[in-house]
Amino acid sequence: MADYFQEMGWQPLSEGQAPNHLLHFARLFRDYNIFDESLTQSLAPPASKSVVENLPSITINGQGVKCPVCLKEHSEGETVKKMPCNHTFHAECILPWLAKTNSCPLCRFELATDDEDYEAFRKEKIRAKAREADIEILHNSMFS
Repeated sequence: MADYFQEMGWQPLSEGQAPNHLLHFARLFRDYNIFDESLTQSLAPPASKSVVENLPSITINGQGVKCPVCLKEHSEGETVKKMPCNHTFHAECILPWLAKTNSCPLCRFELATDDEDYEAFRKEKIRAKAREADIEILHNSMFS
């Protein structure tokens, strides 16, 4: 009958040999998917070119509305870009931003991207939030 070390394909520590603690942390992170999410998921990719091209341009009808990026007031009759979250920006302010990241600089509303991996990550994040909300509703219905 094989012992634990033979089953796992490991060797016991030799006399005076210390365990590699970094290896233990790496295995812990891998087992709980902490390593993958924290190190591989970096900044959000740029917004999809088709989404950016299809952002509606609107004409400003009132006074007192400012561009959140440059903080200049929109003038009467000026054409600006409107995000799906209803925030308005000068085209020269928002287009370079969306070329770097896919979110509104004011409220972080995320636009679609051309990166399939990020889209899958984003959908899973949305599903996780929905599951948490469902669990909270279930918990409140049981214990209130």
